[in-house]
Amino acid sequence: MSYSGLRETLAAAGYAKVLVSLKASEDATAATFAPPARRLPRADTDAFERALMNFFIIPSQAQSENLAAAAARSASRRFRRAEPLSTRRMRVYPHLRLATGYVDVSGAAALAANSRVRSVELAPELSLIRPVDARPAKSKKLTSWGIKRLEIERLWEAGYFGNGVVVGHLDTGVDGSHTALRGAIKAFAEFDMAGDRVPNAKPWDSGEHGTHTAGTIAGRPGPNGAFGAAPGAQLVSGMVIEGGQVIDRILAGMDWIVEERCRILSMSLGIRGFTPAFQTVIDALRAAGVLPVIAVGNEGPLTSRSPGNYANVISVGAIDEARRVADFSSSQRFNRESDPLVPDLVAPGVGVVSCIPGEAYAEMDGTSMATPHVAGLAALLLQAKFDATVDELECAIFASCRRPATAPEARANRGIPNAVLAFTLLTGGNLPVALARASVRRKQAASRKKSKTRADTGKRVAKRLAARR
Repeated sequence: MSYSGLRETLAAAGYAKVLVSLKASEDATAATFAPPARRLPRADTDAFERALMNFFIIPSQAQSENLAAAAARSASRRFRRAEPLSTRRMRVYPHLRLATGYVDVSGAAALAANSRVRSVELAPELSLIRPVDARPAKSKKLTSWGIKRLEIERLWEAGYFGNGVVVGHLDTGVDGSHTALRGAIKAFAEFDMAGDRVPNAKPWDSGEHGTHTAGTIAGRPGPNGAFGAAPGAQLVSGMVIEGGQVIDRILAGMDWIVEERCRILSMSLGIRGFTPAFQTVIDALRAAGVLPVIAVGNEGPLTSRSPGNYANVISVGAIDEARRVADFSSSQRFNRESDPLVPDLVAPGVGVVSCIPGEAYAEMDGTSMATPHVAGLAALLLQAKFDATVDELECAIFASCRRPATAPEARANRGIPNAVLAFTLLTGGNLPVALARASVRRKQAASRKKSKTRADTGKRVAKRLAARR
């Protein structure tokens, strides 16, 4: 058991919310936490959950009832819960092999002593990494500078758009009716303030952040230009923040994206400073074959956020169009042998154009804007090599990075990823030049045709004017 903060909370309040990591096992007692193909009948699952439930308490029935009322008011629609919050002691996340709930001193000690429990931590409380600035976007019918900086266009020219790849997206939600995201959302889930999934929820955004980050991952090209890194990919988007039982909402979202078989997770939220409490969750994601791409934070040098500062995530900082690290972009060195410096890399995060709810567009600044660029790049690479492991994807992206003189190592670490080099490193081959050249030739031919049409029209107009004279 990690007593960092847990002992103090138990002493102060008499109870604390904990995050419990459970060991994988082939026996019946651990069947709940096995992959779906190995699960035993529900009777065995129920027996284990009943035994585990004895370690947890309901700290306050009145507070639980008030939480239920607040959750009902904030959700997009009302629904009947599988279990009333006033009697719920714990919540299990089977795909992550995790559980949460409230314990007292004796319950915490009993969990820590149980042979089937790997660890017991004080449950972390995460918050959104909000943009440092946002403003309406000027109409630009061009490819965004971020896409160009990472050389993602070169992969598009070779036929790689992220087709067939599903990216997990946990944020404030997403406006599914926006033109730039039509056809981009494979599945949507709204988790209310209590962490319960709202049945049949339509894709919507409780703010603007989620729609903006979703657009940077998979926005479709349109009248306002091309700004989605993987415009052929699809999103599994969960509304998990902010408000309410944040850890329950986020874990429910993560468990769901594993169930939906996402291979990449883009997430721009965290706890200020370093805490190991979320490490078990990241470990569970990687074990499930999910690559976590997470913002490092917007508090500047000598700061970072967890889990964006963990050694086994792709930690993303922000640069501007001049390839300078943004002043707000967090960076920090840790006393650990593996991956001591964060962020791992930097990506476009200043003046990033994307969609926001209401058929609108906005420019935003933040590491939240840089993170989906990298998640979109990972989707393009996964299309190129669909059987790539999490480690292979991560290594290709890291090894493709180059650090310009404008970005010191302490702030940018490996530097800026390059889509073309990452493709070569992952696949062992070069981009299909024939496809790329054919695409360029088609564009050139279309441009010549348009120019010729304009010239012919000009000649006809000149003849008519001459005839009138």
